[in-house]
Amino acid sequence: MIESLIIWLIIGAVAGWLAGLIVKGYGLGLVGNIVVGIIGAIIAGWLLPIIGFVLVGGILAAIVNAVIGAVILLLIIGFFKK
Repeated sequence: MIESLIIWLIIGAVAGWLAGLIVKGYGLGLVGNIVVGIIGAIIAGWLLPIIGFVLVGGILAAIVNAVIGAVILLLIIGFFKK
């Protein structure tokens, strides 16, 4: 239980940080990156199978999916900020 929570937080932090690098100007700090990464993973888990893009297997696939979702989330946030 606690290990899976720690893994979620680590994946969220890495995914949020990578998404912040990909989408320039949207670094949100450690907590913000974790939140963006976790929400991005949820978005990717819902959206990617609908469009037929599914990566299966391991922590690397989870990070890639979360980064894709986090980038989508940051683009949406950037659109509404302007």
